[in-house]
Amino acid sequence: MNDVSAPAYLARLTEILDSVSTTQLEGVHRAADIVARAVRDGGVVQAFGTGHSQATAMEIAGRAGGLIPTNRIALADLVMYGGEAPETILDPRTERDPSLAQRLYDLAPIEANDVFVIASNSGINGSIVGMAEVARKNGHSVIAITSLQHSEQVESRHPSGRKLTDFADVVLDNGGPFGDAVLPLPGGGAVCAVSSITAALLAQLLTAEVVRRLLEAGDTPPVYLSANVPGGDVHNDGLLQRYAGRIRRGG
Repeated sequence: MNDVSAPAYLARLTEILDSVSTTQLEGVHRAADIVARAVRDGGVVQAFGTGHSQATAMEIAGRAGGLIPTNRIALADLVMYGGEAPETILDPRTERDPSLAQRLYDLAPIEANDVFVIASNSGINGSIVGMAEVARKNGHSVIAITSLQHSEQVESRHPSGRKLTDFADVVLDNGGPFGDAVLPLPGGGAVCAVSSITAALLAQLLTAEVVRRLLEAGDTPPVYLSANVPGGDVHNDGLLQRYAGRIRRGG
C-alpha cells in the first residue's frame, strides 16, 4: 500500500536533505569561492528564478541573515521597470520565452563584476537558459541550482537545445526526483515536492561559506538584519548605501 502521510514525506525529505548535504558540499565550496571573490571586488549577486524557483532567488536576495549585495531579477521586472502590461507575466508559460532573458538583463542594475545564481528545477525553460547564456556572454560567472535527475530526462525549451547546466560554472544539484514530488499515489502520479526546500538549503549553505571566506579574509560581512528587530532598518540602510542604485527590493 502506498504511504501518503506526513511521516512518509518527512522520511523521504530527510533522506534527500542528507544526500544533498553530503554530495553537494564540494560544489558549494567552489560556488562560495566565486561569490566571495565577487563580493570582495564590489560585485553583487544577481539571483534569478521563475515559477516556484522564485523562492530560491528570494532566499538569496533580501533575506534576513543573508548578504546585502544581492539583487533579485524577476519576470515582474518587465512590468515594474520595462513598461509591459501585467498580462505579459500572468501566463505561467511566459518563463518559456527565450527572448525575455536579454530584456531582463538590460533592465537590471548589473555591473561587470556581478555573479549570477540561477535556480530552475528543470533547467530547460527559455528564459532560464537564456539568462544563463546572456550572463556568460557578458563575462559573468553562473552558479546553477537545479535537479540533475529531472533536467537530464527532459528536452530543452531553448532554441539552442542547451540547458541551464550547459552554461554554469558550478552546478548545485537540489536532489529532487523527476517531477519533483516524492510520494507515489495509488492511481499514478505523486504528491509533495521537495525542490524548494532543498534549493533553500543549498542557498543557505552557500551563504554560510561565503561569509566564512569574508571573515577569514578579515572583512566584515555585509549581512542583513531582520527588519523586524530593533535597529534592523538602520543597520540595513547604512550598508545598502554602499550599493546605491544596484539593488532593487521591489516585486
